Amino acid sequence: MAEKYKNQSDLPPLPTKFTLFLRTFIPWQIYRFIVLNIKMFKLIYREHK
Repeated sequence: MAEKYKNQSDLPPLPTKFTLFLRTFIPWQIYRFIVLNIKMFKLIYREHK
């Protein structure tokens, strides 16, 4: 069976510890959720004028 990756540079990058922290940090997720919803609201509001 052939190896899928020949060397280390062929592997996908691993997330940093900070990235993993933000993925599980609930206040950050709530903040991003609010920001995303505001962006969507603005887009929809402009389209329906």
